[in-house]
Amino acid sequence: MAPNTGLGKNANWLWAWNLAIPAGSKKADAAEKFIAWATSKDYTKLVAAKEGWANVPPGTRTSLYQNPDYLKVAPFAKPTLASIDAADPNHPTVKPVPYVGVQYAAIPEFQGIGTAVGQQFSAALAGSTSVDAALAAAQSSTEREMKRAGYIK
Repeated sequence: MAPNTGLGKNANWLWAWNLAIPAGSKKADAAEKFIAWATSKDYTKLVAAKEGWANVPPGTRTSLYQNPDYLKVAPFAKPTLASIDAADPNHPTVKPVPYVGVQYAAIPEFQGIGTAVGQQFSAALAGSTSVDAALAAAQSSTEREMKRAGYIK
């Protein structure tokens, strides 16, 4: 979680993976049981016993962030939960914006911007460009697209 710079908001990341059962499923009961098990405390304990507490799936249960065994091996746990709790999808930035969402902006241009920015970050990670150059290119392409779409005048 990025620190609060005094403007009243932290930079948060909030994303969710969702489990669903198709309406036409012929095995809806089995799917429901699987989902209940895969998100249960018992499953968390099973993974911890086999793979260690550091490898249990995070984000599925609030109780995980209160488990002393998990907290011992996951120094990121408390800041992660604080970030989740502080995320405000309806007011994601210091200044008002014409969209909702913390990491995912519900605008048609989001996917293309994400791809372009991701390519710049990948290039920096691969060493084919500097971090500063990747950040500048990502900022430039994002601003260009946001202006083209009419979000920035």
